Amino acid sequence: MKVGIVGATGYGGLELIRLLSQHPNVEEIICYSSSQEGLPLDDMYPHLSGNVRWTLKAIDPEAIRADVDTVFLATPPGVSGELTPDLVKLGLKVIDLSGDLRINEPDVYEAWYKRQAAPVGTIRGAVYGLTEWQRDEIAAAQIIANPGCYPTAVLLGLAPLVQQKWIDPKRIIIDAKSGTSGAGRNPSQITHFSEMNENFKIYQVNQHKHTPEIEQQLLNWDESVGNVTFSTHLVPMVRGIMATIYAEANQAISEKELREHFAYVYETSPFVHVYSEGRYPATKEVFGSNRCHIGVTYDERTNRITVVSVIDNLVKGAAGQAIQNYNVMNGYEETLGLEGSPLYP
Repeated sequence: MKVGIVGATGYGGLELIRLLSQHPNVEEIICYSSSQEGLPLDDMYPHLSGNVRWTLKAIDPEAIRADVDTVFLATPPGVSGELTPDLVKLGLKVIDLSGDLRINEPDVYEAWYKRQAAPVGTIRGAVYGLTEWQRDEIAAAQIIANPGCYPTAVLLGLAPLVQQKWIDPKRIIIDAKSGTSGAGRNPSQITHFSEMNENFKIYQVNQHKHTPEIEQQLLNWDESVGNVTFSTHLVPMVRGIMATIYAEANQAISEKELREHFAYVYETSPFVHVYSEGRYPATKEVFGSNRCHIGVTYDERTNRITVVSVIDNLVKGAAGQAIQNYNVMNGYEETLGLEGSPLYP
Protein backbone atom coordinates (compact mmCIF):
# COMPACT_ATOMS: atom_id res chain seq x y z
CA MET A 1 0.00 0.00 0.00
CA LYS A 2 0.95 3.62 -0.46
CA VAL A 3 0.43 5.97 2.46
CA GLY A 4 0.41 9.73 2.82
CA ILE A 5 1.55 11.90 5.72
CA VAL A 6 0.13 15.39 6.09
CA GLY A 7 2.25 17.31 8.59
CA ALA A 8 5.46 15.41 7.92
CA THR A 9 7.69 18.22 9.21
CA GLY A 10 6.59 17.87 12.84
CA TYR A 11 7.95 15.38 15.36
CA GLY A 12 4.95 13.06 14.96
CA GLY A 13 5.32 13.13 11.19
CA LEU A 14 9.03 12.33 11.43
CA GLU A 15 8.28 9.31 13.63
CA LEU A 16 5.73 8.13 11.08
CA ILE A 17 8.40 8.31 8.37
CA ARG A 18 10.92 6.42 10.53
CA LEU A 19 8.52 3.62 11.42
CA LEU A 20 6.62 3.31 8.13
CA SER A 21 9.95 3.07 6.29
CA GLN A 22 10.43 -0.25 8.09
CA HIS A 23 6.90 -1.51 7.41
CA PRO A 24 6.95 -4.48 5.01
CA ASN A 25 3.50 -3.70 3.58
CA VAL A 26 4.12 -0.02 2.85
CA GLU A 27 5.27 0.42 -0.72
CA GLU A 28 5.71 4.19 -0.71
CA ILE A 29 5.41 7.14 1.66
CA ILE A 30 4.29 10.48 0.21
CA CYS A 31 4.55 13.61 2.35
CA TYR A 32 2.38 16.72 2.08
CA SER A 33 2.65 20.27 3.36
CA SER A 34 0.43 23.35 3.23
CA SER A 35 3.31 25.83 3.04
CA GLN A 36 6.53 24.06 2.00
CA GLU A 37 5.61 22.39 -1.29
CA GLY A 38 8.67 21.24 -3.22
CA LEU A 39 11.01 21.25 -0.21
CA PRO A 40 13.06 18.06 0.21
CA LEU A 41 12.66 16.95 3.82
CA ASP A 42 16.36 16.22 4.18
CA ASP A 43 17.05 19.93 3.64
CA MET A 44 15.26 20.50 6.94
CA TYR A 45 16.20 17.21 8.57
CA PRO A 46 19.61 15.94 7.42
CA HIS A 47 19.11 12.67 9.31
CA LEU A 48 16.69 11.69 6.52
CA SER A 49 19.46 11.84 3.90
CA GLY A 50 19.86 8.58 2.02
CA ASN A 51 18.62 6.60 -0.95
CA VAL A 52 15.03 7.83 -0.60
CA ARG A 53 14.16 11.52 -0.82
CA TRP A 54 10.86 12.72 0.57
CA THR A 55 9.89 15.91 -1.23
CA LEU A 56 6.86 17.70 0.15
CA LYS A 57 3.81 17.90 -2.08
CA ALA A 58 0.89 20.33 -1.93
CA ILE A 59 -2.25 19.36 0.01
CA ASP A 60 -4.88 18.65 -2.64
CA PRO A 61 -7.45 15.99 -1.67
CA GLU A 62 -8.04 14.87 -5.25
CA ALA A 63 -4.31 14.51 -5.87
CA ILE A 64 -3.84 12.73 -2.54
CA ARG A 65 -6.55 10.25 -3.53
CA ALA A 66 -4.66 9.49 -6.74
CA ASP A 67 -1.44 8.93 -4.77
CA VAL A 68 -2.29 6.89 -1.69
CA ASP A 69 -4.66 4.49 0.08
CA THR A 70 -4.41 5.78 3.67
CA VAL A 71 -3.61 9.23 5.04
CA PHE A 72 -1.98 9.97 8.40
CA LEU A 73 -2.75 13.49 9.63
CA ALA A 74 0.02 14.68 11.95
CA THR A 75 -1.28 18.24 11.93
CA PRO A 76 -1.90 21.03 14.45
CA PRO A 77 -5.42 21.39 15.89
CA GLY A 78 -7.94 22.65 13.36
CA VAL A 79 -6.37 21.31 10.17
CA SER A 80 -7.69 17.77 10.39
CA GLY A 81 -11.20 18.90 11.18
CA GLU A 82 -11.31 20.75 7.86
CA LEU A 83 -9.43 18.22 5.74
CA THR A 84 -10.85 14.88 6.93
CA PRO A 85 -14.38 15.27 5.46
CA ASP A 86 -12.97 15.80 1.95
CA LEU A 87 -10.60 12.84 2.24
CA VAL A 88 -13.34 10.55 3.52
CA LYS A 89 -15.70 11.52 0.70
CA LEU A 90 -13.00 10.39 -1.73
CA GLY A 91 -12.88 6.98 -0.07
CA LEU A 92 -9.58 7.34 1.75
CA LYS A 93 -8.88 5.87 5.16
CA VAL A 94 -7.81 8.57 7.62
CA ILE A 95 -5.80 8.24 10.83
CA ASP A 96 -5.79 11.55 12.68
CA LEU A 97 -3.02 12.16 15.20
CA SER A 98 -4.36 15.59 16.22
CA GLY A 99 -7.07 16.13 18.78
CA ASP A 100 -9.72 17.30 16.32
CA LEU A 101 -11.80 14.11 16.26
CA ARG A 102 -11.31 12.68 19.74
CA ILE A 103 -14.03 14.59 21.61
CA ASN A 104 -17.55 13.45 20.77
CA GLU A 105 -19.35 16.65 21.78
CA PRO A 106 -18.48 19.78 19.74
CA ASP A 107 -19.23 22.17 22.62
CA VAL A 108 -16.83 20.29 24.90
CA TYR A 109 -14.11 20.39 22.24
CA GLU A 110 -14.61 24.12 21.69
CA ALA A 111 -14.49 24.85 25.42
CA TRP A 112 -11.15 23.09 25.89
CA TYR A 113 -9.44 23.68 22.52
CA LYS A 114 -10.70 27.26 22.03
CA ARG A 115 -11.50 26.70 18.35
CA GLN A 116 -14.37 25.55 16.17
CA ALA A 117 -15.06 21.83 16.22
CA ALA A 118 -15.00 19.57 13.17
CA PRO A 119 -18.34 18.71 11.50
CA VAL A 120 -20.47 16.55 13.79
CA GLY A 121 -20.81 13.80 11.16
CA THR A 122 -17.04 13.51 10.89
CA ILE A 123 -16.57 13.39 14.65
CA ARG A 124 -19.26 10.77 15.13
CA GLY A 125 -17.84 8.73 12.25
CA ALA A 126 -14.41 8.46 13.90
CA VAL A 127 -13.39 5.51 16.09
CA TYR A 128 -11.25 6.30 19.13
CA GLY A 129 -8.09 4.34 18.43
CA LEU A 130 -6.95 3.02 21.79
CA THR A 131 -5.93 -0.18 20.08
CA GLU A 132 -5.85 -2.59 23.01
CA TRP A 133 -9.48 -1.79 23.85
CA GLN A 134 -11.05 -1.00 20.46
CA ARG A 135 -9.74 -3.65 18.05
CA ASP A 136 -13.09 -4.69 16.57
CA GLU A 137 -14.24 -1.11 15.99
CA ILE A 138 -10.87 -0.13 14.51
CA ALA A 139 -10.92 -3.07 12.10
CA ALA A 140 -14.17 -1.77 10.58
CA ALA A 141 -13.34 1.95 10.66
CA GLN A 142 -12.61 4.46 7.92
CA ILE A 143 -11.60 7.23 10.34
CA ILE A 144 -9.42 6.78 13.41
CA ALA A 145 -9.05 9.42 16.10
CA ASN A 146 -5.62 8.48 17.43
CA PRO A 147 -5.48 9.04 21.22
CA GLY A 148 -3.32 11.72 22.75
CA CYS A 149 -0.04 10.84 24.40
CA TYR A 150 -1.08 11.47 28.00
CA PRO A 151 -4.47 9.72 27.59
CA THR A 152 -2.77 6.64 26.11
CA ALA A 153 -0.57 6.17 29.18
CA VAL A 154 -3.37 7.04 31.59
CA LEU A 155 -6.15 4.97 30.04
CA LEU A 156 -4.03 1.84 29.61
CA GLY A 157 -3.19 2.14 33.30
CA LEU A 158 -6.75 2.77 34.46
CA ALA A 159 -8.80 0.50 32.18
CA PRO A 160 -8.36 -2.75 34.17
CA LEU A 161 -9.49 -1.00 37.36
CA VAL A 162 -12.36 1.06 35.98
CA GLN A 163 -13.86 -1.74 33.91
CA GLN A 164 -13.70 -4.09 36.90
CA LYS A 165 -15.18 -1.35 39.14
CA TRP A 166 -12.46 -1.91 41.72
CA ILE A 167 -11.90 1.75 42.57
CA ASP A 168 -13.88 4.76 43.79
CA PRO A 169 -14.85 6.27 40.41
CA LYS A 170 -15.02 9.83 41.73
CA ARG A 171 -11.60 10.06 43.38
CA ILE A 172 -9.07 9.43 40.62
CA ILE A 173 -5.84 11.45 40.71
CA ILE A 174 -3.39 11.43 37.78
CA ASP A 175 0.09 12.89 38.18
CA ALA A 176 1.79 12.87 34.76
CA LYS A 177 5.21 13.95 33.47
CA SER A 178 6.37 14.40 29.88
CA GLY A 179 9.50 15.14 27.91
CA THR A 180 9.62 18.37 25.93
CA SER A 181 8.96 16.80 22.50
CA GLY A 182 5.32 16.55 23.59
CA ALA A 183 5.08 20.31 23.14
CA GLY A 184 5.92 20.01 19.44
CA ARG A 185 8.69 21.41 17.27
CA ASN A 186 7.89 25.11 17.49
CA PRO A 187 9.94 26.69 20.31
CA SER A 188 8.33 28.47 23.22
CA GLN A 189 9.45 29.94 26.50
CA ILE A 190 8.33 26.88 28.43
CA THR A 191 10.53 24.57 26.31
CA HIS A 192 13.47 26.94 25.83
CA PHE A 193 16.73 25.23 26.89
CA SER A 194 17.60 27.94 29.42
CA GLU A 195 14.15 27.65 30.98
CA MET A 196 13.86 23.85 30.92
CA ASN A 197 17.36 22.54 31.61
CA GLU A 198 17.84 21.47 35.24
CA ASN A 199 14.23 22.41 35.85
CA PHE A 200 10.91 20.70 36.52
CA LYS A 201 7.60 22.46 35.79
CA ILE A 202 3.91 21.94 36.28
CA TYR A 203 1.84 23.48 33.49
CA GLN A 204 -1.76 23.99 32.35
CA VAL A 205 -2.97 23.30 35.87
CA ASN A 206 -6.62 22.13 35.76
CA GLN A 207 -6.70 23.22 32.11
CA HIS A 208 -4.94 20.54 30.06
CA LYS A 209 -6.92 19.78 26.88
CA HIS A 210 -6.41 16.02 27.29
CA THR A 211 -8.62 16.09 30.40
CA PRO A 212 -11.99 15.70 28.59
CA GLU A 213 -10.52 12.96 26.40
CA ILE A 214 -9.56 10.93 29.47
CA GLU A 215 -12.91 11.53 31.17
CA GLN A 216 -14.89 10.67 28.04
CA GLN A 217 -13.28 7.26 27.67
CA LEU A 218 -13.52 6.48 31.37
CA LEU A 219 -17.25 7.25 31.20
CA ASN A 220 -17.59 4.84 28.29
CA TRP A 221 -16.29 2.13 30.61
CA ASP A 222 -18.16 3.19 33.76
CA GLU A 223 -20.96 5.76 33.76
CA SER A 224 -20.35 6.56 37.42
CA VAL A 225 -16.85 7.99 36.86
CA GLY A 226 -16.56 11.61 37.98
CA ASN A 227 -14.20 14.38 36.96
CA VAL A 228 -10.54 13.44 37.38
CA THR A 229 -7.71 15.45 38.84
CA PHE A 230 -5.12 15.57 36.07
CA SER A 231 -1.80 17.37 36.61
CA THR A 232 0.88 17.60 33.93
CA HIS A 233 4.58 18.40 34.27
CA LEU A 234 7.53 18.95 31.95
CA VAL A 235 10.83 17.28 32.79
CA PRO A 236 14.20 18.03 31.15
CA MET A 237 14.28 15.12 28.72
CA VAL A 238 13.22 14.81 25.09
CA ARG A 239 10.98 11.72 25.05
CA GLY A 240 8.83 9.85 27.49
CA ILE A 241 5.72 10.03 29.65
CA MET A 242 5.22 8.67 33.13
CA ALA A 243 1.68 8.70 34.51
CA THR A 244 1.37 7.91 38.20
CA ILE A 245 -2.26 7.20 39.00
CA TYR A 246 -3.82 7.08 42.48
CA ALA A 247 -7.22 5.57 43.24
CA GLU A 248 -8.94 4.26 46.36
CA ALA A 249 -10.02 0.61 46.35
CA ASN A 250 -13.74 0.16 46.95
CA GLN A 251 -13.50 -3.48 47.98
CA ALA A 252 -11.10 -5.86 49.66
CA ILE A 253 -8.28 -6.81 47.29
CA SER A 254 -4.78 -8.23 47.54
CA GLU A 255 -1.81 -6.90 45.64
CA LYS A 256 -1.30 -10.33 44.09
CA GLU A 257 -4.89 -10.41 42.82
CA LEU A 258 -4.49 -6.89 41.44
CA ARG A 259 -1.31 -7.67 39.52
CA GLU A 260 -2.66 -10.96 38.20
CA HIS A 261 -5.72 -9.14 36.87
CA PHE A 262 -3.60 -6.61 34.98
CA ALA A 263 -1.48 -9.41 33.51
CA TYR A 264 -4.59 -11.32 32.44
CA VAL A 265 -6.22 -8.26 30.84
CA TYR A 266 -3.15 -7.51 28.72
CA GLU A 267 -2.14 -11.12 28.03
CA THR A 268 -3.01 -10.78 24.32
CA SER A 269 -1.67 -7.21 23.96
CA PRO A 270 1.85 -7.47 22.54
CA PHE A 271 2.86 -3.92 23.41
CA VAL A 272 1.70 -3.79 27.04
CA HIS A 273 3.92 -5.33 29.71
CA VAL A 274 2.94 -5.61 33.38
CA TYR A 275 5.84 -5.65 35.85
CA SER A 276 6.26 -8.23 38.58
CA GLU A 277 5.93 -7.50 42.30
CA GLY A 278 8.15 -4.71 43.60
CA ARG A 279 9.15 -3.46 40.13
CA TYR A 280 8.06 -0.22 38.48
CA PRO A 281 8.84 1.09 34.99
CA ALA A 282 11.05 3.97 33.92
CA THR A 283 10.69 6.00 30.72
CA LYS A 284 14.07 4.86 29.42
CA GLU A 285 12.75 1.30 29.31
CA VAL A 286 10.30 2.16 26.50
CA PHE A 287 12.37 4.83 24.70
CA GLY A 288 11.89 4.67 20.92
CA SER A 289 9.40 1.78 21.12
CA ASN A 290 5.65 1.25 20.84
CA ARG A 291 5.49 -0.28 24.29
CA CYS A 292 3.57 0.64 27.42
CA HIS A 293 5.05 -0.69 30.65
CA ILE A 294 2.92 -0.79 33.79
CA GLY A 295 3.66 -1.31 37.47
CA VAL A 296 0.87 -1.60 40.02
CA THR A 297 0.72 -1.83 43.79
CA TYR A 298 -1.76 -1.67 46.67
CA ASP A 299 -1.13 0.04 50.00
CA GLU A 300 -3.25 -1.59 52.72
CA ARG A 301 -2.42 1.25 55.11
CA THR A 302 -4.11 3.89 52.91
CA ASN A 303 -6.40 1.56 50.93
CA ARG A 304 -4.93 3.15 47.81
CA ILE A 305 -3.98 1.55 44.49
CA THR A 306 -1.07 3.13 42.63
CA VAL A 307 -0.49 2.48 38.93
CA VAL A 308 2.66 3.63 37.12
CA SER A 309 2.39 3.68 33.33
CA VAL A 310 5.17 4.75 30.95
CA ILE A 311 5.30 5.25 27.17
CA ASP A 312 7.36 7.03 24.55
CA ASN A 313 5.09 9.98 23.74
CA LEU A 314 6.15 10.10 20.08
CA VAL A 315 5.70 6.36 19.47
CA LYS A 316 3.02 4.66 21.58
CA GLY A 317 1.66 8.13 22.28
CA ALA A 318 1.48 9.13 18.61
CA ALA A 319 3.06 7.58 15.49
CA GLY A 320 3.50 4.02 16.75
CA GLN A 321 -0.08 3.71 17.95
CA ALA A 322 -1.25 5.22 14.64
CA ILE A 323 0.61 2.47 12.76
CA GLN A 324 -0.74 -0.14 15.18
CA ASN A 325 -4.22 1.10 14.24
CA TYR A 326 -3.27 1.09 10.55
CA ASN A 327 -2.34 -2.58 10.89
CA VAL A 328 -5.63 -3.48 12.56
CA MET A 329 -7.64 -1.49 9.98
CA ASN A 330 -6.04 -3.44 7.15
CA GLY A 331 -6.07 -6.90 8.71
CA TYR A 332 -2.30 -7.05 9.20
CA GLU A 333 -0.49 -8.44 12.21
CA GLU A 334 -0.82 -5.79 14.92
CA THR A 335 2.94 -5.68 15.48
CA LEU A 336 3.94 -5.27 11.82
CA GLY A 337 6.65 -2.63 11.44
CA LEU A 338 6.71 -2.03 15.20
CA GLU A 339 8.70 -4.99 16.49
CA GLY A 340 11.82 -3.03 17.39
CA SER A 341 12.95 -3.11 21.02
CA PRO A 342 13.49 0.09 23.04
CA LEU A 343 16.73 2.05 22.68
CA TYR A 344 18.79 1.56 25.81
CA PRO A 345 20.62 3.21 27.43
